[in-house]
Amino acid sequence: MSDQELSVTQTPGTTRWHDLAERTLAGEPLSFEQGLAILRSPDIELLDLMSACYRVRHHHFGNRVQLYFLMNAKSGLCPEDCSYCSQSKVSDAEIPKYNLLNEEKLLEGARLAAERKAKTYCIVISARGPSEREIETVTTIVRKIKDQYPIKICACLGLLDDDQARRLKEAGVDRVNHNLNSSENYYGEICTTHGFSDRVETLRAVRDAGMELCSGGIIGMGEKDEDVVDMAFSLRDIGVESIPVNFLNAIDGTPLEGSSGLNPRYCLKALALFRFANPDRELRIAGGREIHLRTLQPMGLYAANSLFVGDYLTTKGQAPVEDYRMLEDLGFEVCRDGLPELQADPLTVIG
Repeated sequence: MSDQELSVTQTPGTTRWHDLAERTLAGEPLSFEQGLAILRSPDIELLDLMSACYRVRHHHFGNRVQLYFLMNAKSGLCPEDCSYCSQSKVSDAEIPKYNLLNEEKLLEGARLAAERKAKTYCIVISARGPSEREIETVTTIVRKIKDQYPIKICACLGLLDDDQARRLKEAGVDRVNHNLNSSENYYGEICTTHGFSDRVETLRAVRDAGMELCSGGIIGMGEKDEDVVDMAFSLRDIGVESIPVNFLNAIDGTPLEGSSGLNPRYCLKALALFRFANPDRELRIAGGREIHLRTLQPMGLYAANSLFVGDYLTTKGQAPVEDYRMLEDLGFEVCRDGLPELQADPLTVIG
């Protein structure tokens, strides 16, 4: 065992986590053993772990937080069998089902995203991959949004080929979201209609087209600690710019209904793992934060530097005004990364 690994597996308490922060800030990559040690650390060390994690987060991002607004532009009707998803063909969840929203509604979503001081407007459809009509509609609306609002666009459209990725780039899409969702080893347990390699290939097409990568995963689907570390390392190896970490919302009617077994302390340790594994990458607390972090939500921002403000795909999120107050109480500031500042006070936005 190396000296680097000894520092987090044998040194007690505060010392080992701040030693890990020092090594991370010096450019040393996290080892697999260190990743497991983070997830399996005793709860009594949680505050020390988050303190050390915050040193890394603050070094790269200060107290800035980036906000994202998500629009479920096409709901349900998906032919894939992802066991966690309420929109899949194997789900009996009672959710709205509709085809791609019209231009007026997508523009209204962009307006609301800008009003809420979101850095990025996320357009999401449920599908294996976009049809020609859907690609054409999305590229057309992205151009109009860019003409009207000072906001970045992230598209989440399923599996993409090289030509589709190129067209999205040409339309002005800044970033594409396509989550790995779990480790390569565990992926077959949550989906059989496509594989882990299909997701990696989509990320390659997006990168080759010149767009940024947004990719993360879901924790609480029955995977082992080793799978969580594997996923964090896969994202590091691919070099994604933005990492959304979701905590399973085990929706009634899905194959994973009633599962997860998460607690807030483990969720915080998972966020710390992703920060140490990807120290200078945007880390977002995504779906399930209200359910699983509960009253410890603010602590998650000592690791993460990004949040969704508003609802998720088929589930409700915390009211935006509560998110703004949480950030204010933490002494953190909303950052739009060079985009023009807006005049609206986000504390006046309810809904």
